[in-house]
Amino acid sequence: MATTERITTPAPGPRGSAPDADGAWSADPYALALGNGRGPLFLRRTDGWLLPLDVERWCAEADAADLEVLRRCEGAVLDVGCGPGRLVAALSRQGRRVLGIDVSEAAVARTRRLGAPALHRSVFAPLPGEGRWGTALLIDGNIGIGGDPAALLARTGRLLAPGGLLIAETVPDLDLDERVQVHVTDARGATGAAFPWARLGTPALLRYAEHAGWRAVAQWTAGGRSFAALRSGRPSGSRAAAG
Repeated sequence: MATTERITTPAPGPRGSAPDADGAWSADPYALALGNGRGPLFLRRTDGWLLPLDVERWCAEADAADLEVLRRCEGAVLDVGCGPGRLVAALSRQGRRVLGIDVSEAAVARTRRLGAPALHRSVFAPLPGEGRWGTALLIDGNIGIGGDPAALLARTGRLLAPGGLLIAETVPDLDLDERVQVHVTDARGATGAAFPWARLGTPALLRYAEHAGWRAVAQWTAGGRSFAALRSGRPSGSRAAAG
């Protein structure tokens, strides 16, 4: 992936903190957008900058870029921040062992309506099969969950089996390391509560990963999106499949 710029913004809170984003992602703008299957919907920074959220793609069937991600998954799959459930549903239809988790009740409800398993749960809360998942997914910008990539990588490593796989989607074409306060907003100006968020390009993700003992095993682009696969460096001692 081409590196064109490196941008760093200080973290908004103490390292290792796991802010509760349930209220933000369950606010009416997000829930309504998922209910309608369309936007416009945005993350708004405190300086007014808007990041469009691709609600229509999230609510559609898994596309070719998604299917390439799913092809690389190993063992039982945990989709962290599963949203309306397209990846969980696609894996379930393939007969794969999979679970989606999300802090949004609307997202979990939509995932379940697709016939796919999902829990209303934060990644930082106790989860089934801890230490036994074969693959964890952080897709659609979910490497930003909690606004602290190092804390999220550490938590994900504890969820995976030894040598487990993490597949994360990153910001294309930027060496970006941005940690800011944002809130969900729609075209009418309705907003949810503010919460910490992060955006990473692949180079920044790989720096965090190397520091935390992960091993990069693949990088690729598809459909204008960028992805990286990391192998857990956690010592053995747990079973390799979720139960």
